[in-house]
Amino acid sequence: MRTQITELFGLNVYTDKAVFVGCVDDVVIDVDQKKIDALAVGELNPEIGEIKGYSGLQIPFRIIKSIGDIVIVRHIPGIFRSPAKEE
Repeated sequence: MRTQITELFGLNVYTDKAVFVGCVDDVVIDVDQKKIDALAVGELNPEIGEIKGYSGLQIPFRIIKSIGDIVIVRHIPGIFRSPAKEE
């Protein structure tokens, strides 16, 4: 997976279960290892879990499955809760 870091800014982040997480605001880089450590995500979906009071979330790069027009991350039930289904 090769891409320019600046191309990641503003991309929407979804889980592989199609749950919207937020938008990429920044990239956390491990300078010593010369690799991306995490994506800083803002504009968080308030329905995904207990994130009230937080303006952002760092998503570890190891759970990212794909980057293209959107970023797809592995769905972790304890972190990303599916929005309530409408009746």
